[in-house]
Formats: sequence, C-alpha cells, structure tokens
Amino acid sequence: MVDWLVSLFESIIGGNLIMGSLLAGLFVAFTTSLGSLGVFFFRGKDLDMSLSLAFAAGVMLVASFTSLILPAISLSGFPTVALGIALGVIAIHLTDRLVPHEHLVKGYEGPPAGKKILKKAWLIALAVIIHNLPEGLAVGTSIAYSIPVGLATAIAIGLQDIPEGLAVALPVSASRGKRYGFLIGVLSGVSETITALLGTLMFTAASWLLPVGLSFAGGAMIYVTLKEAIPEIYREEEPPLKITLGFLAGFYLMLFLDSVL
Repeated sequence: MVDWLVSLFESIIGGNLIMGSLLAGLFVAFTTSLGSLGVFFFRGKDLDMSLSLAFAAGVMLVASFTSLILPAISLSGFPTVALGIALGVIAIHLTDRLVPHEHLVKGYEGPPAGKKILKKAWLIALAVIIHNLPEGLAVGTSIAYSIPVGLATAIAIGLQDIPEGLAVALPVSASRGKRYGFLIGVLSGVSETITALLGTLMFTAASWLLPVGLSFAGGAMIYVTLKEAIPEIYREEEPPLKITLGFLAGFYLMLFLDSVL
C-alpha cells in the first residue's frame, strides 16, 4: 500500500543497515524531542498522561509480537525464542532492581540509597528512560531483520514517543526549569538511537544471533508493558473505558503499520 515509502527509505540507505538503523533511531529521537518541547507550552495538570501511556502500551504490545517475536519464530525454533524472551525479561527486571527510579503510581524502585541521593523528578525521568531502552533495541533488531518491519516499528514507536518525551521532560522541568527538562527529554530520545544502533550492529555482525536479539527485545518490551505501563495507566481515578480506548488506538496503529509496510 505504501511501498513507495519503503522504496524511498531503501534508496536513501543504499542497502546499508547501519545507516537505516541510524535514520530510524534519529527519527524516534526527534519525535521524543518534539514531545519534550511541550514543557514550554503545557503544565502537567493540563495533560492526560495516562491516556498517552495507554496508547504507548498498545503500540509496544503489538510490536513485541509482530515486529520481534513472530519474526524470531520464523528464523528459529521455539526454544531459542523462549530463551531470548526470558533473557529480555531478566535484563529489564535487573535494571529495575539496580537503577533507582520512581513510577507515578507504583512509587520508588531500585536501591534504597538512590531515593536519598536523587530528587523525585530525576527518579521519574529515569523510569521513562528505562522504558525507552527496549524500544530503541526493538527498532535496531527489527531493522536488522527486515527494512519494512523495522520501518513500521520505528514509525509506531516514534509516534508514541511524542507523549513519552513530554512525560520525561515535565517532572524534571518542575524542579530544574523548562530548558533542563527539555534537555533530559532529548537525551532520553538519544538513548533510543544508541540502543537502536547497538542492536543493528550486534545482530548484523552475528546474524546467527538475530532470533535471540529479536525475542530479547520482545521480552523486554512485554515486561515493560505488563509490569510498568499497565499498572501506571489503570489508576482508580481514571475512567477504565477511556484508558482501554487509548490502548486500542495504539494497538490498531501498530497493526495497521505492519499491514501496509
């Protein structure tokens, strides 16, 4: 349906997957930065971040399967894919335990000392940055697998990174100023570019590991969606139907992009 977009992207990168990963990573960094610009125009109380996070959760859940786990299964058997998913879950779980951060609903996670050292704004920003790392890896590994799949993943993640960029920048700007909040939002987007490049570099150099890399990124995104995003969005004071519709909007967007690219 939009073969011209894939053809244009392929003509720009000239078959160079590293260039493709860089451009896709820069796109998600740009959209995250675009969202971070919102600190100059909005205040936290003016925005419904739960709806935005629900949209992001829908995108991430579908991308975990259509762009990562199912392609991994097509390349390898179930044991390899199951191992990759488990490794992705373990990696983000350990990151949750070792890196100090704070969720809006669940509260603080990480080493007890971190809560004393870092301010709440930084802890909240770190929580969103941790969520961004699997997204960058998802872009990089899916590019290594297939340009159309990687492009669909980058577009969907880039769109849901607009509200996520604002979610990173707002808490920091409340304590350190809007410019600083914007800078942190930009850096969170850059972290996705770096992990996208690392994912492509690793799994093109060792292509036999690609099924593990795809399923690893899928497992990491599933963990973030189920353990972190969904508990954050289904708050008692939020209408469940509104949150569910936001989730389905992201869900359908990722399905649509996978069907047309």
